[in-house]
Amino acid sequence: MNLLIMGVAGSGKGTMSKKIAEVYHVPHISTGDLFRQAMKEQTELGKQAMVYIDEGHLVPDEITIAMMKERLDQEDCKIGYLLDGYPRTLNQAQAFENIAAGISRPVQKVINLTVELDILTSRITGRRVCEDCGAIYHIEHSPSIVKGVCDRCDGELVHRSDDTVEQLAVRLKEHVLLTKPVLDYYRERGLVIDIDASRSVDTVWQDINATLEEIYD
Repeated sequence: MNLLIMGVAGSGKGTMSKKIAEVYHVPHISTGDLFRQAMKEQTELGKQAMVYIDEGHLVPDEITIAMMKERLDQEDCKIGYLLDGYPRTLNQAQAFENIAAGISRPVQKVINLTVELDILTSRITGRRVCEDCGAIYHIEHSPSIVKGVCDRCDGELVHRSDDTVEQLAVRLKEHVLLTKPVLDYYRERGLVIDIDASRSVDTVWQDINATLEEIYD
């Protein structure tokens, strides 16, 4: 099963990705995790990415593409993949088509999570993230057992500096500019399924699972 999941920050990509990975046993691969791991291990690509991230810039496509190709060559991706946050640009989508063809794993479905703005704002401003393991919580909808402490690893939960209304506006603008061409690219191939992620987690998952069962069968 070869999947992409797309949506703005706060649309629930992480939550749905976790469910998909657990049920269908495909590796969940996010560019953020790739960058963090590569920088932690001080790989050559990780060092290159760190230069841009430290300066507050987006990592260039050529580095992101090379890092993704390296990841998909690993053993666990032979059963498929779930890419989260990639491709983010039309150039990345076109490059990824060559990568996917090279490993005989073309994209089968693109899950696009859509959310109403007022709900998105509430989700983003109330989000808390574990500094140690990256687990995500929400102060109202999915709080930790102990306030400010991660249930998984006892790490500190923080409110990220970019989880604000102002930064959300910037992200939405960037999302529209960069991601619309990517979605259009896959829509032309009949691969995009739009899911209303403004609803409850269970309802959203039911819709996604119904779509994926068709592929799995």
